Amino acid sequence: MKILVTGGAGFIGSHVVDAYINAGHEVVVVDNLATGRRENLNPAARFYEVDICRPELEAVFATEQPQVVNHHAAQIDVRRSVSEPLYDAEVNILGSIRLLEYCRRYGVQQVIYSSTGGAVYGEPVYLPCDEAHPIRPICQYGASKFTVEQYLYLYHELYSFKFTVLRYANVFGPRQDPHGEAGVVAIFIGKMLAGEQPVINGDGEQTRDFIYVADCARANIAALDNEQSALTVNIGTGVAASITEVYSQLAALTGYLRPPVFGPAKEGETRHIYLTADQAQQALGWQPAFNLQSGLAETVAFFK
Repeated sequence: MKILVTGGAGFIGSHVVDAYINAGHEVVVVDNLATGRRENLNPAARFYEVDICRPELEAVFATEQPQVVNHHAAQIDVRRSVSEPLYDAEVNILGSIRLLEYCRRYGVQQVIYSSTGGAVYGEPVYLPCDEAHPIRPICQYGASKFTVEQYLYLYHELYSFKFTVLRYANVFGPRQDPHGEAGVVAIFIGKMLAGEQPVINGDGEQTRDFIYVADCARANIAALDNEQSALTVNIGTGVAASITEVYSQLAALTGYLRPPVFGPAKEGETRHIYLTADQAQQALGWQPAFNLQSGLAETVAFFK
């Protein structure tokens, strides 16, 4: 099967590319390298340095004629979405609509879309959040990602599009950027290994559902065999962990001895969130293979 992966040089997307290639699929990668890295690219994939917001993207579809599009290219930083909402919408909404138009024009059979279970639900009404939980994001990133989910349903209704939406929890693992604003695990590891002081935003008691990136890649493999024409599922562990707990586990794994330092909480970030992935297990036969401790150990080993 020929699969086009947008954002395939990025943190999560590159792991998805590796998984598809290891499963024997032909993979084409589109990435503008704004946050993706060449060293993440699998040499067995054909690479186009193209921005999904640019009309040059159509030439990739015309040349490659992919059967499946896996859409991971996005503006992923919650804080940047709050400070630059127009940029967030241009990339996440308008770029995705352009992509869907080319999917329609060139007969793509299925779109697999990476959404966010960590941001679309907002501050939860109940926990764990399932897919029926009210959608009420408290940041522009969550709003833009959910908007594309609505466009996928629209294209499904109008053009018989098949789609699978994967609502990720907080993804961590190898290749995550330790120097960015998003990705607390990578940032903490980078600081600890460099002997610098990580800062916990807020009181550290906020909780997240941390999902290891290899488990996300497996979900993208499973989505290829999705028998439903329109499916939306959470990809998470169903377990909440506080930021101070993550700090403590990483300090133990890295041999870091300094106590945490706390800073102001960041606007637009949810206080408590974790997901149930029962529907992913029922529809895709997927469940996580890594818990927080094993995933953190793998991640620290990578960064070391």
